[in-house]
Amino acid sequence: MNGETDALRAHVRRGGLIAYPTESCYGLGCDPRNPHALKRLLRLKGRDAAKGMLLIADRLKPLRPFIQPLNAADRARMLCVWPGPVTWVVPASAHCPPELTGGRSTVAIRVTAHPAAVRLCRSLGMALVSTSANKSGRKPAKTAAECRRIFGTRVRVVAGRIGRRRRPSTLIDLATGTILRP
Repeated sequence: MNGETDALRAHVRRGGLIAYPTESCYGLGCDPRNPHALKRLLRLKGRDAAKGMLLIADRLKPLRPFIQPLNAADRARMLCVWPGPVTWVVPASAHCPPELTGGRSTVAIRVTAHPAAVRLCRSLGMALVSTSANKSGRKPAKTAAECRRIFGTRVRVVAGRIGRRRRPSTLIDLATGTILRP
């Protein structure tokens, strides 16, 4: 691991916020196990806590502490479209922070295919919160420069290119199969 990665890992583990490229825009994230960081992220965005936030990871394993155990059929359904731009709404574990669930019994998770987001999750060794990098109600940032302009020094920006996808990830309720966001 290099010094830059070590510094980024220390920043995130201390509760720091980051902006990073994803499939369709820059994501705003933090350590999902850090309640202080989750609250700071919500305040910074001006996001209603009742909306909840989604998690991304480079594989399913880092997401497991936040979700209830999956049966083989559900896991197979998810893995058919992962890694990729499909977010599943699944039953949350009892330990999943309310800032992630929005007070519901479910949490949204995705195994990303975006190379920079995969490398980031892998190098940090954790799942990350992934909400669009913007002030609530505004257009998401598409570049590192936009993130710096919007958030200044309150967020550490990981430079890179976003993917080609024009829309946010597809959102599907695992229990019902309902597409909540195409």
